[in-house]
Amino acid sequence: MGRKGDKMNFEKLLDFVNLEDKRLRNLYGNYPDEEKRILARMVKLTEEVGELSEEVLSHLKLQRKEKIQSNKNELSNEFADVIITTLLLAKSLRVDIKEALNDKIKIINERY
Repeated sequence: MGRKGDKMNFEKLLDFVNLEDKRLRNLYGNYPDEEKRILARMVKLTEEVGELSEEVLSHLKLQRKEKIQSNKNELSNEFADVIITTLLLAKSLRVDIKEALNDKIKIINERY
């Protein structure tokens, strides 16, 4: 995963999230309680959404001229950061993300 030409599927993504969770636990150690890990990941998600917002504003040229540095790769990277961080947070909260997505898709489809 991560090399050009590799196909991404949801299972590979979830495998990566599990690996990244282990890496982060090793890097930062275990928090004294799981609540702090969850709060840290929520703060990280907020940070990533902020970075995505900045890239979207730059992409649309709605930033001050000195802040505009829109780059398609950066925009793509920020979307990926938000998705990965969201999945890490869901893992911390023991949310079955596949079930949650299936349920949500069903609800959305029923609207139509």
